[in-house]
Amino acid sequence: MKKQFAVIGLGRFGGSICKALSAEGMDVLAIDMDEHKVNELAPIVTQAVIADGTDEKALKSLGIRNFDQVVVAIGDDIQASILTTLILDDMGVKNIIAKAQNDYHAKVLAKIGADEIVHPERDIGVRIAHNVVSENVLDYLELSDEYSIVELVAGPTINNKSIVDLDLRTRYGCNILAIKRGEEIKVSPYPEEKILTQDVLIVIGADKDINRLENRWIDEEGNA
Repeated sequence: MKKQFAVIGLGRFGGSICKALSAEGMDVLAIDMDEHKVNELAPIVTQAVIADGTDEKALKSLGIRNFDQVVVAIGDDIQASILTTLILDDMGVKNIIAKAQNDYHAKVLAKIGADEIVHPERDIGVRIAHNVVSENVLDYLELSDEYSIVELVAGPTINNKSIVDLDLRTRYGCNILAIKRGEEIKVSPYPEEKILTQDVLIVIGADKDINRLENRWIDEEGNA
């Protein structure tokens, strides 16, 4: 049975979620007060409705509490975001994901019933910063306030060295989850697995350890 999602707020963030969920074949209800935004997404989603997320009667009429997940993607109107989240929680919505503008907003959302808080602007900023600062970093995913996953490109100076040789766990507190080599992905590679130039290493660790690894990925002597 397909999961049912509702997205309240159809700005760039909300709209992109609607498109991604629809592409995965999910049932999506898109809600916004802006008729133009609703009409734009109507051909893509299961149902698109012009409604106010802070209107409890309107949400009840849409059967919002029956959805598996509801995403509060309201943009700049923090008051509307908070009120919508509060109403959804009071209505007994199973899972509420809310977009936060800042840390204070996130704290309020968590206290009033949001099950998951996302910071799209902040997260994108962090990923771009990591990609710009280090030419070895392809992508960066924050798992929590302290832990992340990063994709690192293997340079020529570590070519043909094994995972045991690199010893990232002991030296940096990081672990290699997988190795991408062209179209091939080796998950949980053996310690004896050799690293080749241009391999992409998917590494997990504490942010402080990942930062140390990024800064000293290849030193002057060609050691990891």
